[in-house]
Amino acid sequence: MEHRDTLKILGIDFINTSTQQVVNILKNGGLLVVPAAPALINIKKDPAYYSALQTADVVIPDSGYMALLWNFFHHNKIKRISGLEFLNSFFKDEDVKKTSALFLVDPRPTEAQHNLNYLKKSGFKIADDMSYLAPMYKKDKVEDPELLNIIEQKKPKYVIINLGGGTQEKLGAYLKNNLSYKPAIICTGAAIAFLTGQQASIPTWGDKLFLGWLFRCIQNPKLYVPRYFKAFQLAIFMFRYGQQQPL
Repeated sequence: MEHRDTLKILGIDFINTSTQQVVNILKNGGLLVVPAAPALINIKKDPAYYSALQTADVVIPDSGYMALLWNFFHHNKIKRISGLEFLNSFFKDEDVKKTSALFLVDPRPTEAQHNLNYLKKSGFKIADDMSYLAPMYKKDKVEDPELLNIIEQKKPKYVIINLGGGTQEKLGAYLKNNLSYKPAIICTGAAIAFLTGQQASIPTWGDKLFLGWLFRCIQNPKLYVPRYFKAFQLAIFMFRYGQQQPL
């Protein structure tokens, strides 16, 4: 079994390596999730979401707030990798670009078209039927036999799920547990929207300085300010549980 450097935070094994190494791992398949701070504070209230995080093969430490808190209080440091940084590296990787076997799961037709257009302009030969519009899933039962059947038929190497946090991870775990083969299932949510221009553009320096939250709040304060204000509870949560599983 391949050795992977991980660091346990809140009972979750976060990958602790370079972005390119994460891309290389995904070339062999597996479930990747990118939990943000606002979602992490709900793991006690949503066991199915927590289970999906623990089911994942790769958990990226996307939350700059979590990384700052952890690195301030602990000797073993976590290397923060944002979902945006990962997708940038993933789409630019020469091995990934050689394949046309990408399949997208999108929330709405507008996002689906923007995502397809972006990939085509980036050099991917992706057909329009390699995008699936997800229905509204029940929070306590995120299953999709229709999607499962389509993926089984098309056998894409990479499945990129562009849905909201708390749902996409459960869907990814459902696919991982029920598919007959092992594609890379990439749950990076709205991160692709920063590349397509559908969300606030985050410059590389802003992402590296953990300021992605600020750009989101400036663009849509009504949505993001309450969300990130709530995420401040993560400090108490991490101080209380540290590496331990909080459930």
